[in-house]
Amino acid sequence: MTRPGPPELPARATKDVDKYLLDDEKPAVLAVRRHWAVLIEPTAKFLPVFFAGGWLLLIDPDNRVTTSVGLIVIVASFVYYGLRVVEWWMRHFIVSRRRVLLTSGVIARTVTLLPLRRITDLTWKETLLGQLLGYGTFRFESAGQQHALSEITYLPHADQLYRQVSGLLFGGDYGGGAANFGDEEGSPEPPSPPPPRSPGPGGRHDTEPIPRSPRR
Repeated sequence: MTRPGPPELPARATKDVDKYLLDDEKPAVLAVRRHWAVLIEPTAKFLPVFFAGGWLLLIDPDNRVTTSVGLIVIVASFVYYGLRVVEWWMRHFIVSRRRVLLTSGVIARTVTLLPLRRITDLTWKETLLGQLLGYGTFRFESAGQQHALSEITYLPHADQLYRQVSGLLFGGDYGGGAANFGDEEGSPEPPSPPPPRSPGPGGRHDTEPIPRSPRR
């Protein structure tokens, strides 16, 4: 029985995977864009402002003040909404066999990462709206420390992602790969402590002789 091939990734996610993952991390275990429900709030803010701008633009076409204000409001609302849509399109949640990454940013790209070996617990949360639309929230705990990837919202098919990430973190499907690497940030493993000295006769542990102080 053959193992399934690597999952198909969105075009933009493929670029992020090729750019930000190391050679021994490829292919990515998963790379997804956040659920479209993340745009509900920006849409709810955009529409009233857009219609208000349209009303100012059309209420008195001969009035340059109201038409100018209406045009500015419409353009500003489109810029705001366009930036939110592009930001949603460019942000990806990526999981490799060694790290969890979140790429974001439109003009300046930002990559936030968390090594898998530092994750101590994973929580999956679904609200009522999330159950209806098919998204959820991941919460990563890392030895009680706060980090930028503590909570990732609006993940699509969160139940499937939860099983995949849990299998990678706590299962044996990947051979415990998350625990077989050194520190992903480039720090070498700490040296092992020296072996204890063998006890002397009678089970005693002799110490170094104390030097005598010079006589006065």
